[in-house]
Amino acid sequence: MAAPTMDRSSAAAPASPVQTLTISKALNMGLRAAMEANPKVIMMGEDIGKLGGVFRITDGLQKDFGEQRVLDTPLAESGIIGTAVGLAIRGYRPVCEIQFDGFIFPGFDQIVSQVAKLHYRTQGKIKLPIVIRVPFGGGIGAVEHHSESPESYFAHTAGLKVVSCSNPADAYWMIQQAIDSDDPVLFFEPKRRYYEKGEVDTTAQPGKLFESRVLRSGTDATLVAYGPMVRTSLDAANAAAEDGTSLEVIDLRTLSPLDLAPVYDSVRRTGRLIVVSEAPSESSISSEIAAKVQQECFYSLQAPVLRVTGFDTPYPPSKLEEEFLPDLDRVLHAVDRSLAW
Repeated sequence: MAAPTMDRSSAAAPASPVQTLTISKALNMGLRAAMEANPKVIMMGEDIGKLGGVFRITDGLQKDFGEQRVLDTPLAESGIIGTAVGLAIRGYRPVCEIQFDGFIFPGFDQIVSQVAKLHYRTQGKIKLPIVIRVPFGGGIGAVEHHSESPESYFAHTAGLKVVSCSNPADAYWMIQQAIDSDDPVLFFEPKRRYYEKGEVDTTAQPGKLFESRVLRSGTDATLVAYGPMVRTSLDAANAAAEDGTSLEVIDLRTLSPLDLAPVYDSVRRTGRLIVVSEAPSESSISSEIAAKVQQECFYSLQAPVLRVTGFDTPYPPSKLEEEFLPDLDRVLHAVDRSLAW
């Protein structure tokens, strides 16, 4: 009897390295990959173990890696960060989750007085490879202290690195790169974008952690954003294109150190810059970008650098947050003002 032949159409195809993931799932997979690669990587935070975190970013990690590596901590941010400092000195790579952005301030003293300074204070003898994950920004209808944008505090602090992802691919790779870094990294995650999807190639060669990236080429004006405002800026570029306006969109990605070389190159071509951020404008990352672009690109600018930001007030009650947050109309209005100059 003839041997049976295989139906090739029904044979299992090898799994593709490219997956469509949400930002939250990409972060989860990135954390898992970092823990698998290095037994010194440990997770710490409120409700991150059995619950998997309020946003489920650490879902399943305690079950797979045990309670000694994924620790549910007391509600004490100063204690979380202080304990991470001790662990880092002893050779571990702690990853701390701050449950909501507004909860980071009880740990502020530990971050700016110890985490930021020990490497410098000891002339390089002590390294602090600590990652502090912070879900930040508004748009989720939360109560007070749950919708802050505190990134400028930490970008201002010498000794800290500050980054923010805006899409699943960056979420997957940047969290691993931050954990691999010997410097302390504040890792800001756009919480209202957690469930937006995108393609992630887990075999790709990622770009550098501390560099910005052009996401869309354009000729008429440049939009610079980070975190949750990247999607808003891309939507604005799509809307402007329908009216014949070509906008270049740059995802800043790194807030400290700032990587503005791609921004300078873009502004020298377009002659116009609009910076978009949820944070208030006063003494902020957006004001620093405006100052540096004016300094470096003065003779290329055809209009003043404009900023579309949150207002210089405490974050409002949730029923008013749509009035506070920059949206498509506010960005396009700034583009029109720049083009009309």
